[in-house]
Amino acid sequence: MHTATQDRIIRPARNVLGSLRLPGDKSISHRYGMLAAFAEGTSRFTNFSTGADCASTLACMEALGAKVAQLEDGSVMVTGVGGRVTPADQALDCGNSGSTMRMISGLLAPQQGRFTLTGDASLSLRPMERIRKPLQAMGARITLTDGHAPVIIEGNPLQPIDFTTPVPSAQVKTCVLLAGLQTAGTTTVREAVRTRDHSELALRAFGAHLTRTVDSVSIAGPQPLHAIDAAVPGDISSAAFFLCAAALFPGSSLVLDAIGLNPTRASLLDVLTVLGVHIAVIEIEEKHAELIGTVQVTAPEHGLRSTEISGALAAQLIDELPVLAAIAPYTSGGIRIRDAKELRVKESDRIALVAANLRAMGAEVMEFDDGLDVPGGQTLHGAVIDSGGDHRIAMAFSVAALRAEGDTLIQGADSAAISFPEFFDLLDQVAER
Repeated sequence: MHTATQDRIIRPARNVLGSLRLPGDKSISHRYGMLAAFAEGTSRFTNFSTGADCASTLACMEALGAKVAQLEDGSVMVTGVGGRVTPADQALDCGNSGSTMRMISGLLAPQQGRFTLTGDASLSLRPMERIRKPLQAMGARITLTDGHAPVIIEGNPLQPIDFTTPVPSAQVKTCVLLAGLQTAGTTTVREAVRTRDHSELALRAFGAHLTRTVDSVSIAGPQPLHAIDAAVPGDISSAAFFLCAAALFPGSSLVLDAIGLNPTRASLLDVLTVLGVHIAVIEIEEKHAELIGTVQVTAPEHGLRSTEISGALAAQLIDELPVLAAIAPYTSGGIRIRDAKELRVKESDRIALVAANLRAMGAEVMEFDDGLDVPGGQTLHGAVIDSGGDHRIAMAFSVAALRAEGDTLIQGADSAAISFPEFFDLLDQVAER
């Protein structure tokens, strides 16, 4: 963890205008990086995520024998290990990345050797029992400390499994599929709420065969993977902050180029449409089964309406909920969030931090075990924001600050680098003051 954190002052804006091209999608970059490092041959990626989390994935895979080169044009070359990793002498450091730790565990459980996965203080508090259970059911030997990292894996051959995820989690699904990829027989993962499907699409892009039904995905193993060349779409979870910023100002107009519009991730566009935001998808294409489009967003003239986010929608929007809650006071009728208990075990307790920071800005908010009620029609003032070292909280309240009266100080603003190092520069680029 950093000892010194950087603060950032956000001044109010008059409008949000312009066009942006955002860094590569974090979820897709994690998966492309991991699969390329495991595959045969050399893959090349343009617009790979610049976030620290995806760098953690690449560093772990390098420690396991893959070769990673960052080229001068910004692209990334990954030469894979052809399905057989080399156990590292030291622990694999996953940094702040739960995605890295949970997904790589599935990749390593069927391999030969002993592996130890560690992370920073925040990651060491996040729940890892959810991956140990299914992997253990496959015959994996995994040791945790009180349900948390460090994760110690004694690799050995596994048996296939038919597993239903108790909590909707794309990371757990991916973990089991990556173990199943290397296991003789057919492994099936079932989920009550469909989670993001980047892993299935990426596995297919790298040459694996999967079978999907409405609520399940199956993989027959073992199968080899082969290198690909791919452009990573712009990150829609990063775009969320700019879409919400533009939504706050009648007369705004923002164009986001080459954004990932995967249907399992694009629910945010539906919610903003319900709030009255005008969203136009100008062009759309498909690359490696991922949809990529250019999106233009303009705010409604008479302000934002209200909405409720619960059930399956809450699970799909889990990363975007903090910024939606942060702009909720500026809507006419408020936003109500339920079934989002998972927010309490993210990089921070996001429900508690969102409530505390909204109150610091003078907003009324009711906090529930699994969500928040944020009434609309409120005026906020600048305040000191505690990001809790959580990138999404730092960014969400930078957006809320654009419509506040007076300046806002974001403490620990440097945490944004975890997912999105360019965030503040891009925000200054489109905020008209």
